[in-house]
Amino acid sequence: MIDYRIIPTENFSEKIGELVSMLEHTREVTLNEIFDLSQRDLDYLSDKRGNSIGSLLTHIASIEFVHQTISSENRDLTESEYIKWRTSLELGDTARVEIQKNPLVYYLNELHQVRQDTLALLKSKQDSWLAEEKIWPSGTLYNNYYLWFHVMEDEINHRGQIRTIKRLLKSKDFNY
Repeated sequence: MIDYRIIPTENFSEKIGELVSMLEHTREVTLNEIFDLSQRDLDYLSDKRGNSIGSLLTHIASIEFVHQTISSENRDLTESEYIKWRTSLELGDTARVEIQKNPLVYYLNELHQVRQDTLALLKSKQDSWLAEEKIWPSGTLYNNYYLWFHVMEDEINHRGQIRTIKRLLKSKDFNY
């Protein structure tokens, strides 16, 4: 059952617990959107430049992984990490070819594993960590709170794309 309250989560500091509450709400709504999709639905491309729902789900997981790395280790991805996540991060032509033929459970497991790592990371931090400021190579200031806001923002944005694709799949004039 989805909780429609933003409240501190047990076993986390107050602000981080509220952040966890928002992350978990965001994820629960996403999972409710995809729970009944077939592999065919997950692979559907609405046009030659679009992304499949499966690709969007792996992208959501990859963005969360990247933000774990940046916020906890103060570094970018290693070469091997980048190789693993590159297609999901960049989407596009390569993703249209490579991210397909996976059952829903594949995407659910990917999202679940990344989220478990996120929760372990956040459980180890105190509220002051959220405000720690850093500087991107471009000279732009950011903090950990922004990074995790962006994880939610990205998932919500792509959930909108998933809903659009689902409407196409359900339209009575639609044949795939």
